[in-house]
Amino acid sequence: MSSDTLPSPIVRAFFDRPTGSLQYVFHDPETREGAVIDPVWNYYPEAGAVTTESADEILDYIAQEDLKIAWVLDTHPHADHFSSGPYLAEKLGVPHGIGEKVTGVQKLWKDLYQLPQDFPTDGRQWDRLFAEGEVFQVGTIPVKVMFSPGHTLASITYVAGDAAFVHDTLMMPASGTSRADFPGGSTDDLWNSIRAILDLPPQTRLYIGHDYPAEGEAPQYMATVAEHRLSNRHVKDGIGKAEFVAIRDMRDKTLKLPARMLEALQVNIRGGRLPEPEADGHSYLRKPIGKFEPR
Repeated sequence: MSSDTLPSPIVRAFFDRPTGSLQYVFHDPETREGAVIDPVWNYYPEAGAVTTESADEILDYIAQEDLKIAWVLDTHPHADHFSSGPYLAEKLGVPHGIGEKVTGVQKLWKDLYQLPQDFPTDGRQWDRLFAEGEVFQVGTIPVKVMFSPGHTLASITYVAGDAAFVHDTLMMPASGTSRADFPGGSTDDLWNSIRAILDLPPQTRLYIGHDYPAEGEAPQYMATVAEHRLSNRHVKDGIGKAEFVAIRDMRDKTLKLPARMLEALQVNIRGGRLPEPEADGHSYLRKPIGKFEPR
């Protein structure tokens, strides 16, 4: 099917400036059925506080547009923000989904955090674990699941008609691609994932996971397959795998780890939930000391 005949969802982006994170709501214009992708649960590390202003902004938009949401979806367990998937799924009365390879991320980080042996690593924290190639409907729009590892070993892309939500694979063409140096990441896998994404029809709209604009500037978050193949600084046509791997690995060595990573992963391997409260009614997060080198 060519991109000219693919159904075309309406996409609304929401931006969390402290983490540079893009969140999305897309919907079928015919039925007004939609889905939420990668919502943020706001975390303030200096206070150890969590709030729901980003998720509530999404809820307000859904109500204003009179949308019927069918899914809340994660592309992967994020390293820079907490997922508000469970909060939105409960508020909207819909299932919360992610790719089935999340169990590998849970096992990896369970060991890094030295969590109790009975911590579940079978993905039960989500309502649905999607398999590679699985297709589900949002209104009249088919949504295909593409396994897209590299940034993490569990990352997936949701291809909804002529729109693809490619999470932390690609950045905007001028910035290139996303990092692959987290535990479980792989530059080789990232290359293969991106090439599969760039084999989608040329006019497919690719919605990315992050942008980092200057203060006061709006984020950029969408470019087509054709635009990436023409001008993406890391993976445009003519750049081969060996060159990409060298560029990406060199760049990753210069990057600091995300400021919220050690907090975010232990929440997100729980599907976007804090650890069970202790005797005083508060949850506590663990931070391993000395497991990562300073950058």
